[in-house]
Amino acid sequence: MTTREPSAAAAPLVRRLFPSRLGVMGQKTVLNLAILAVIWIVLALLSPRFLTAENLTNVSRQIATLVTVGSVVTLLMVSRNFDLSIGGVVALSGCLAASLVSMGWEIVPAFAVGTLAGSLVGVANGFLVVVVGINSVVATLGTMYLTRGSALLVTGGVPIYRVPEGYTVLGAGYIGPIPIPAIIMLVFVVAMTIVERRTWLGKYARATGSNAIAARLSGVPTRRVQLILFALVGTAAGWGGIMTSSRVGGGIPTVAHGLEFQVVVAAVLGGTSLGGGEGTVIGTLLGAVLIGTLNNGLNLLGVPTFWQTVALGVVLVLAVLLDAVLRSPAVRGRRWLRRRTDTSLRTPAGSGTSR
Repeated sequence: MTTREPSAAAAPLVRRLFPSRLGVMGQKTVLNLAILAVIWIVLALLSPRFLTAENLTNVSRQIATLVTVGSVVTLLMVSRNFDLSIGGVVALSGCLAASLVSMGWEIVPAFAVGTLAGSLVGVANGFLVVVVGINSVVATLGTMYLTRGSALLVTGGVPIYRVPEGYTVLGAGYIGPIPIPAIIMLVFVVAMTIVERRTWLGKYARATGSNAIAARLSGVPTRRVQLILFALVGTAAGWGGIMTSSRVGGGIPTVAHGLEFQVVVAAVLGGTSLGGGEGTVIGTLLGAVLIGTLNNGLNLLGVPTFWQTVALGVVLVLAVLLDAVLRSPAVRGRRWLRRRTDTSLRTPAGSGTSR
């Protein structure tokens, strides 16, 4: 008696639910939108506060750092690399900026130093992975502990709240009715979408993630691409730390705990392949909105925090399972057969070559 893999067993159901012409990215987008709509309807019925302007504004502020960093991490994952140090970088940069301000520094230079610290960590990650040759998961796991420990050293293990009033404008201020973090988040999404679709960096990242050897033989500077992406991720995480520190009004060394895994969940939910070569910034944005909505809804319903962590883990497992199903040979074979059939139907009779 033979058994089938879960992805192969679920393939017939997927074929019935999603049109194959959409592809993996399109199918995940449709599914995410459907799930998001269901969650919004359920939460609106269970909590009258959910659809209020105040609550939706709060959701946008809460996911701002996740989307800001995730928009850059998406391209890194597309190149078949990971960065697990981003949570530590967020904590370190925020604590460093708050510490400098508490010692009398001006706010802008302190923010610049905090962001630069993130950039340096990103460059260090790139050096360890690309030059030394350490696996990206192992290398960034090490720098994650390094940055977390450094944040504790900077603050002495105690949160720093001795900051001037203007320190919180970036993270808690508004431009009209729109929170400043939400505007920054959208700027990052637009900028990284342009990089992803219109620049050599986006194209080379996809080529590197699909097949690094073939890309290198084709003239793609794979090492430089990866170095740049690691540096950009570190810079984005550093800036995310500034946004977070400004939002909470100080430097907290334990902040952004688990952010690196939330970014991975958002990216995978949005269609980014764990094997590299495929992913979009818009997809990551949609995945982050889904995570933010879920967390916010659970908070409104009074669900304990540790159950929210369980829910996030379940979402990640389901996202990876769905990714395996949509990329299974059964589903991909059906897409290929359909394209082949459509091509045959479009070819006029008798147009073939004769011998």
